[in-house]
Amino acid sequence: MDENNIVLTTLSPADPSNQRVEQGIHDSAQFEDGQQHEFSLPRADGGKDAWLFLAGCFTVEALVWGFPFAFGVFQDYYSTHEPFSASSNIAVIGTCAMGIMYLGLPVTFAMLQSWPNFRRLSTVVGLGIMCAALAISSFSTTTTHLILTQGVLYAIGGSLAYSPTILFVDEWFVRKKGFAFGVMWAGTGIAGVVLPLVMQWALDRFGFRTVLRAWAIILFTLTAPLLHFVKPRLPVSPTSHPRRFDFTFLKTSTFGLLQTGNVIEGLGYFLPSIYLPTYARSLGASSLASTLTVILFNIASVIGCLVMGTIVDKFHVTTCIIISTLGSTLGVFLLWGLSASLPLLYTFCVVYGLFAGSFSSTWPGIMREVQKKTARAEPGMIFAWLAAGRGIGSVVSGPLSETLLNRKPWSGQAALGYGSGFGGLIVFTGVTAMLGGVGFLGRRVGWL
Repeated sequence: MDENNIVLTTLSPADPSNQRVEQGIHDSAQFEDGQQHEFSLPRADGGKDAWLFLAGCFTVEALVWGFPFAFGVFQDYYSTHEPFSASSNIAVIGTCAMGIMYLGLPVTFAMLQSWPNFRRLSTVVGLGIMCAALAISSFSTTTTHLILTQGVLYAIGGSLAYSPTILFVDEWFVRKKGFAFGVMWAGTGIAGVVLPLVMQWALDRFGFRTVLRAWAIILFTLTAPLLHFVKPRLPVSPTSHPRRFDFTFLKTSTFGLLQTGNVIEGLGYFLPSIYLPTYARSLGASSLASTLTVILFNIASVIGCLVMGTIVDKFHVTTCIIISTLGSTLGVFLLWGLSASLPLLYTFCVVYGLFAGSFSSTWPGIMREVQKKTARAEPGMIFAWLAAGRGIGSVVSGPLSETLLNRKPWSGQAALGYGSGFGGLIVFTGVTAMLGGVGFLGRRVGWL
């Protein structure tokens, strides 16, 4: 059989609620119209179409997630410029943007799985909402306005634009799934290298209103043409009906334990990328030098995602999780906690990006382990709930971080980073990173 030109014969399935037999596992498809169809199915795990699709997903990932992941630059700008400098809720803007995008994925995935014909349109609608959110946010006069537009509304659009890419990856890549997700998620890191530099320069020169309007135009111009390549590999039935999902995997100990570690890790994960520029300024860094903290973190995240995406296809997921856990925990306590100079802080940015930045690349391994326990569980829905777990951490970490900073535990009493006023953030980030490895312990005692 020529794997580059597979011919499918489709018949009415026994279960009318099934529109497709598998999400890219087998080269087969079944429709419910009772007629026989033939399709030429492109090759999975390689070939021109697969790589063009992955390139499109990489770019969508970079542009959708890169902006909120570069929020540390906006955090620094808003906290030092009117009319927002007196606000104590600036961090909530960034954590809302990321957190709600994560939290909205189960709902979005369920909708797109029920009405698969809407998947490609979803990316277009989501892109329009994101661009509108950025444009509207440029008229903001209070932090609340920014939270609702640059935070909440942007996140809703991002969730709609991003979700189809995850569902389609599961069709285009089977044996190389971890690698594909690693490449795709590296897009956020690449954008996180470029965007902070561009945004810092633009904010200093033009102000936030012009920057947000310009980015809305750039986002649409760069993303819209690439949506042609973000498409399903498997044919979709011309008719579709809502169907029920198997959520029994949510009750398994495997998912429960691994999700617990994922949620706890997410509580502290976002804090360094938000506050590193501000921390660098407290050490006397210039605008460019403080922005470099975010850039180094994102460069290292790219490398970490690619490496972790490769090894998660070859090793048990808990082995990959403990690698991420040990590296990030030691980095927080020994490097950020002891940093009183920029060189050591920059070293922490690299180490934390390599290890903590790669944690989400273990998700394909978690999906694989959960499916071993619950064969009917859909990979897309497992991913969505993992993302929602991280979203909980993102949303909670915003207000929590403001509280920790306002109380300034150990300020003037401890040495180095622990006594800088950021000590509470440092310890909280380190503890949550350590507890994120609970899945490794669970496997050792036989809970997995």
